[in-house]
Amino acid sequence: MPATVTEVSFMSDSITAAELPALRLRHNEDRRLLAGHLWVFSNEVDTSQTPLTRFEPGALVRVLAHNDKALGLAYVNPNSLICARMLSTWTVPDTAWFARRLRIALGLRERLYSEPYYRVVYGESDGLPGLVVDRYGAACVVQLNTAGMERLKPFIQAAVLQVLECDALLFKNDGGARELEGLPNYVEAARGQFDAPKLVIEDGLKFRVPLADGQKTGWFFDQADNRRALSKYVRKGARVLDVFSYVGGWGLRAAKSGAAEVLCVDSSATALELAARNADDNRLKIATRKGDAFDVLESLIEEKARFDVVIVDPPAFAKRRKDLPKALAAYKRLNQLAMQLLNSDGILVSCSCSYHVSAEELQLVIARGARATEKHVQILESRSHAPDHPVHPSIPETRYLKAYFCRVTDGLQ
Repeated sequence: MPATVTEVSFMSDSITAAELPALRLRHNEDRRLLAGHLWVFSNEVDTSQTPLTRFEPGALVRVLAHNDKALGLAYVNPNSLICARMLSTWTVPDTAWFARRLRIALGLRERLYSEPYYRVVYGESDGLPGLVVDRYGAACVVQLNTAGMERLKPFIQAAVLQVLECDALLFKNDGGARELEGLPNYVEAARGQFDAPKLVIEDGLKFRVPLADGQKTGWFFDQADNRRALSKYVRKGARVLDVFSYVGGWGLRAAKSGAAEVLCVDSSATALELAARNADDNRLKIATRKGDAFDVLESLIEEKARFDVVIVDPPAFAKRRKDLPKALAAYKRLNQLAMQLLNSDGILVSCSCSYHVSAEELQLVIARGARATEKHVQILESRSHAPDHPVHPSIPETRYLKAYFCRVTDGLQ
């Protein structure tokens, strides 16, 4: 007889899939899952037979179609619109299961990188929805973004230490996704010390990054391929502006590529101090300017400053769908200000990591910014994910990171 929700709220190695409680879908609501999708929405559940309120957040379940056809294992959260996330397995997750999934994920990254600095696990794309694992040499940072992964934390910790052989392991569980899941935020060092910045090596450039106190997991591995693409647009002697620079990822890449002047702008004094230190460590030269990005851009316009390349890589302006109108207005203003600082025939790199802002919406924002500043804009490259950040087929690629490399010239004359 299947176990009750309470009995399996914390899983043991002895539980089998057949013993898990069932989550039953309404008639024909299995179509998306049969097509390969990984998410179950609350309005797809037959709540008359399997009320969501009987499940604890993070509990494991068997997902059944209306005709009792078994669809797979998932974990649930009755408090979320995405009330269940499929795990693509009939094996109840334990340390060994996570270790197998980690080795599969690691195999891809080891094909792409000769040094251990990369994102090892990227949620659904690696068959582990709600889990992110980043590797910084002998240190690893884990994010548990869902109630299901939080429940499985002991197994995840053991598997990461086993497979990646970390000397230091940090749980950086302070992202906005946890709030949507009803989870508290916390940062916890499970092994080792994280008082001092850790090292990241990217194409020969060395960066010291604050893992415990920094943004996201400490470094933006998802932008590595785009930073690499920047090099061909930086002419020798160019002036480059890196807005929302953090610890200098884009700016140092520009300096290495031949820029004569690089200005990094960020609101964090700590981040800028690290950016300057990183430049010194790489024997490169940058300048820094602390302040709100929009205020600094307006000041630079008043100062009649001009740049050959401007990079705007802001945090997510639209963390929820209701934020979309304000976010689009912010992106438009940001791109409009950036274009006013470009020399004729300059390069604008415009990025968005807002899930709720599509690639098409960002492209339209760039076009509107060009119109407002009487500029002519050509999109040279539209970039999204890189091979180390694969996209699951069921999730639109355009909802991931977006980066546009644009040529901006004088327009109406």
